[in-house]
Amino acid sequence: MLGRRPRTCARPNSISNLNGMPVRTDSFDLRGLHLGSGAGRRLDLHVGIDPFVLGGERYVVRPALIPVKLDVSRTTGEGYALRLRFDATLSGPCMRCLEPAAPTFAVDSREVSQPGGDADLRSPYLDGEILDLRAWARDALALSLSTQVLCRPDCAGLCVECGANLNTAGPEHAHGPRQPDQRWAKLSELRLR
Repeated sequence: MLGRRPRTCARPNSISNLNGMPVRTDSFDLRGLHLGSGAGRRLDLHVGIDPFVLGGERYVVRPALIPVKLDVSRTTGEGYALRLRFDATLSGPCMRCLEPAAPTFAVDSREVSQPGGDADLRSPYLDGEILDLRAWARDALALSLSTQVLCRPDCAGLCVECGANLNTAGPEHAHGPRQPDQRWAKLSELRLR
């Protein structure tokens, strides 16, 4: 038994280095699964997703290596049915109050790639049997994002008069009556029938 390395206790279908640390998988060669027609596998992988720029602000995806579940099924005619699932947190400024925000998004995406079929049956993430996992994960997360990244769902934003954070200003925060904007004064003279 001398000279042999001890086996790591990695879970089946997961990829890790000899120290048991997760390995970043940006692309994956599906040929290595040796799947026959109708066969499938579930893999636990880790992928890095580049930051997003939304509304001119930078949002970092956390954790740096996102654990993902990849389900791969072989279809007839040398095609694949794929499913990708993961949770990711987007860290950056709240789009209403500018305080730090870190909402988490659940992603569940599916792709089908059937060679010889029309364009709707070819996945843009599969080149031959090489899956571009990094691009697919980023696009799937982008489609799962809400229209606004908020620190909390009921964020009150900033006061339009003084810029105070309305989440912390309290109910006593108020301003006197607003004077009408003189640039629009002529509109008040219009009489509609």
